[in-house]
Amino acid sequence: MSEWNMIKICKIAHGMKDCFAFTMFGDLFEEDSSFISNNHFGKGKKSKPRDSEPPPPRDLTSLSGIKNQGGTCYLNSLLQTLLFTPEFREALFSLGPEELGSLDDSSKPDAKVRIIPLQLQRLFAQLLLLDQQAASTTDLTESFGWNSHEEMRQHDVQELNRILFSALETSLVGTSGHDLIKRLYHGIVVNQIVCKECKNISERQEDFLDLTVAVKGVAGLEEALWNMYVEEEYFENENLYRCGTCDKLVEASKSAKLRKLPPFLTISLLRFNFDFEKCERYKETSCYTFPIQINLRPFCEQTEMDDSEYMYELFSVIIHKGGCYGGHYHVYIRDVDELGNWQLQEEEDRLIEDTALRDNENAKEVENPLVVLKAILSEEESKQIPVDQLGQKLSEKKGMSWNKKYRKQYGALRKYLQNHPHIFQFSPDENKVSLKEKHKLLFKSDSQGQALQSPPQKNDVQWNSEKKPTGLRDSSGCHWFDLNDSKVQPIKEMDIEKQFQGKESAYMLFYRKSQLKRPPEARGNPRYQIPEHLLNEMNAANTELQKKRAECDSANNGIDLHLHLSSCYKFHNGALHPSLTWKEGVVDLTIDRRKTLGDLRQSVFQVLESWEGDMILSIAKPLPAGLHLYQILDGDELTLDGIGLADGADIFVWNGKEVGGTKVMTGADHEPVVINVLRLAEYNEGGKGQHFTESQHVFSCSTKLGDLRRALAPSGGIILKNGSGPDKEAKNWEVFLEEDMKETVKGVGLMDGCSVLILDSHDQSFVNVSSGNLTAFTYDISWLQVKNFCRTQDEEKHVKITATIETVMSDIKMKAIREFQLEEELANDSCLRPVSGNGKLLSPVPEDYTVKEAELKMGSLLGLCHGKAPTSTQLFLYFIVGSDQNASPEMEIVVEENASVKENATLKELNVCSGDTLVVTEGKLPAKGFLKIPVWWFKSSSHKKHGENTQDQVNGMTCKMDALQVSPAGDSPEYIHTDMDLCYAGSIEIAGEASLEDLKMQAMTLLCCQEQIVPLPSFLRAWTVDSKRPAKLLRNNKQQLNDYKLGARVEICIEPLQKEEHLGPHELLLRVQMGIPGERDYYDSMDLVWDISKECTTWALRQRVASHYCLPVDKIEIAKYFPERFEWLPISSWTQQISKRKRKKKPESLQSAPYHLKDGDIIGVKNLLLDDTKDFSTVRDDIGKEKQRQLALQKKKSQQAERLQDHVFSEEKLNIKHRKTEVALSINVGVFR
Repeated sequence: MSEWNMIKICKIAHGMKDCFAFTMFGDLFEEDSSFISNNHFGKGKKSKPRDSEPPPPRDLTSLSGIKNQGGTCYLNSLLQTLLFTPEFREALFSLGPEELGSLDDSSKPDAKVRIIPLQLQRLFAQLLLLDQQAASTTDLTESFGWNSHEEMRQHDVQELNRILFSALETSLVGTSGHDLIKRLYHGIVVNQIVCKECKNISERQEDFLDLTVAVKGVAGLEEALWNMYVEEEYFENENLYRCGTCDKLVEASKSAKLRKLPPFLTISLLRFNFDFEKCERYKETSCYTFPIQINLRPFCEQTEMDDSEYMYELFSVIIHKGGCYGGHYHVYIRDVDELGNWQLQEEEDRLIEDTALRDNENAKEVENPLVVLKAILSEEESKQIPVDQLGQKLSEKKGMSWNKKYRKQYGALRKYLQNHPHIFQFSPDENKVSLKEKHKLLFKSDSQGQALQSPPQKNDVQWNSEKKPTGLRDSSGCHWFDLNDSKVQPIKEMDIEKQFQGKESAYMLFYRKSQLKRPPEARGNPRYQIPEHLLNEMNAANTELQKKRAECDSANNGIDLHLHLSSCYKFHNGALHPSLTWKEGVVDLTIDRRKTLGDLRQSVFQVLESWEGDMILSIAKPLPAGLHLYQILDGDELTLDGIGLADGADIFVWNGKEVGGTKVMTGADHEPVVINVLRLAEYNEGGKGQHFTESQHVFSCSTKLGDLRRALAPSGGIILKNGSGPDKEAKNWEVFLEEDMKETVKGVGLMDGCSVLILDSHDQSFVNVSSGNLTAFTYDISWLQVKNFCRTQDEEKHVKITATIETVMSDIKMKAIREFQLEEELANDSCLRPVSGNGKLLSPVPEDYTVKEAELKMGSLLGLCHGKAPTSTQLFLYFIVGSDQNASPEMEIVVEENASVKENATLKELNVCSGDTLVVTEGKLPAKGFLKIPVWWFKSSSHKKHGENTQDQVNGMTCKMDALQVSPAGDSPEYIHTDMDLCYAGSIEIAGEASLEDLKMQAMTLLCCQEQIVPLPSFLRAWTVDSKRPAKLLRNNKQQLNDYKLGARVEICIEPLQKEEHLGPHELLLRVQMGIPGERDYYDSMDLVWDISKECTTWALRQRVASHYCLPVDKIEIAKYFPERFEWLPISSWTQQISKRKRKKKPESLQSAPYHLKDGDIIGVKNLLLDDTKDFSTVRDDIGKEKQRQLALQKKKSQQAERLQDHVFSEEKLNIKHRKTEVALSINVGVFR
């Protein structure tokens, strides 16, 4: 297995809770993603990072939503309810910095800052004033003491309501707002028991902030309140009550009444119940009605007051969609202060439709562009005006440009004028136009058409932020909105009835007293009662947002054009080629895509001050044959976006006729095509497949095929085309017949890069003319193995699939499904996964890959498995829970590469790749910008030998010297035993900006390291640790740790040296060990530094090793050791791959496949003078391979046993979903007493 990228996912002790934050595992959370509203940014032609895009402004409702942090929809719904409770909002805003403190002082140890109410104030101000589609609650949840785990876990909104109120009460102790919650939400219920004998009344008073009412078996809210506060419970027969006054069991009645009503009544509906027969929770989805207005007089203890004291109006309904184990919350809210613009979609559509009908009626007489143009030209005092100016006047008169209104039907403006020569006349240079005299007189004598004289009609509805749509307003403020995380949309009051029942139904109800009236100055005024410092902060934030949006708009609409100057080009071989270098012949120009072609032309003139004569701008496109010209850009009044100029477009600047004295053919019909012309080679190299000589020729795509044959085969012959259709399994050659000779190159499908084969008369024996195919393929046919892992009766069966290197993986999968005789519907839910040598299923291969792109060799084994292959933006990962990787089962997951892990870092930014394994362990993350690094110390399992020279080792003699506790650096002749263990020294916490030298200095202070005598940090060698082995060597003591991109899971091991070491960037550190003659073992390894700046080839390494041991190059054999597989791979020259087209050797490098040579690799050496055996393996390797084989066998047996057990108990299992352990919600609050 390749190196693991190990990501630490923290386990945080929070009260009595332990919680893991799986921020990269997407769908594992309880929140139903199908219910979450996503915020989609607009797509521009330039791809820009999401972080650089400013948040979108508010939509037509003028209200702001709240971003979902992953599972905080319940929090968002409650916060929006509190925001649209004006009395709560204003009471919170009335608390100034003198009482709450300032957020700027929150980091000071002695400061008394009440963070929760301050962050709530700031969030409310953002929701009211900040011009963004959705606000973030990150700062608020951090003030709660929540980690990413809490933000990703969904909780109950009723539980949150009570906990948040409790936290606010605690936070506001000692301020003027200490009774805010009690003043607005506190009520009293009194429970009474009346003795029927002595009439004594025993009562108990209870405070409440919300009322919880039953749903099961109840038709609606009024019935539930009647059962709670009107119906009496009787103690009689065997169920008697002991009266304290009578001192005996008596009959009695029990009842409850509302003694004190709060200004705001919160009602929680008990929709979640427990089924004791099935032993599981369920959601009550039956119909449960509740009124918009309710009179609570029947349920109160005191009923003598006026009706207005008991009247309440509904203003918020929190809705839950889903089941009892997860779902999504959103909220319906009545806009009491009329802060939003209420306009339903159907009314918007009706307004637009009515406006369009009126415009159509008014514009019937002016749809003819001829009439409009004649009217404009007749009003001009001068005889002629430029065509560009005519287009601008048309745009001013009609309210839109010619391109948008007429171009699709009538073509370009200039061509339209040229097509009416009896009406319009041009100047000699055709840049100016006027109306012929007779038409001027006719137009003036014509009736004054009202359509021409009336001003242009404009749309009554302007969808911009300056003028809001004139929605239907009602003075009572009874408009309702659906606030669903980031999305806000208007609804009708009758839509509330849809939430009476079903999986999506009302869960909490919020009523306000009808007596509560709002002041006139609060209506439609979001700035009402907001403190001055928050107003200033929001104004500054809005100014910054506008600035960023302007910058982003400019960046998104700016396009880079490449101007190619004709003076720097020459035309030959069918295309334009630069006479100088490419850079010298191209001028880059940046311009706004919303500007006109005339503006572009003027900018080009300014850039090319020395240009003389006519200037024609043509679209150009670099083709394999060279630069080719297409249409001429015409119509200076058209916008660049309108004519389709994209970012990076190539523009050729010329006179429109010739380049360098040569006439240039333009347009798609004259595109030059580069064709590879192949002829059979005189001899067959290697005898495998058919070999060809290859040359490239350029032809126009309009060239007749007969002309092409005469040019390529003047003495006659046959032309064959290399083609591969969707139904063909291998590329083959098709003969062009005689009737094809009249077709064009483009007509027969020859494009850039296509190959044609020219066969002379003596070569035509390879062709079966009757079938039209070549009898020998140019690509060798190979085969792959596919094994069925889809858990059917044929799961152990293998099939062979014939394929070439160009066969697509989806075709191989379909062939395998047919060979296995499986249902073809399986193709939509299956993938192919390579199987490693030890039987492990590797990452799925993308279905659009070819065999060559998938790097599969002939005979490779693939597994047909359930599940879709990841897309180009997804990663296939393994993960293990727990620090003991051997005991924990390895699991798999497909996740988006931009999924967050921690502190806004994504998997892609952390360089996590498909096939990597993530290890989820517990621990505490270091502070931001710091790394917590475990440090290991090299500890040898046996003494290292010192004093033995290289020649002694070559001759098989070993000197016994005193042991050393340090390892040599460079090429010194001391030895290190290969069996090195790592001794844990401790962990250090260090800033990412610190240098490698600082890390070594801190490591020297650890207790285990203090036992060693190390004079300077340069006497230490630092490695990263992977799989308990040294992995990557860290060079350059002065380099910052951030530059190494170590990651949060990195571990470092320190190796002491006998002398200073300063390895260069092109020096490779290898461990070489000489084989003991006649034995399957090695002498102790030695450090070998190899300079690879010139070459990293097999021959260079053999020379370096031979010179190190003072042996002839041809008398040694070397091999690299792979300890994870207990295998040795001999390093010898291998056959070089030759590119068919360029016939050049690919550079050989040991740092690429199959050796992947890197620092710390073990190189085994055989002295052929003393030992002619080329087996590099040892007894230790045999034991290791046997253990691996036994482990694989045990794993296979356990999997078979699990499958058998699953089959036996599958029918007996209950359909019970495993749920995560529920964790109580809490908010951390400081002490302010």
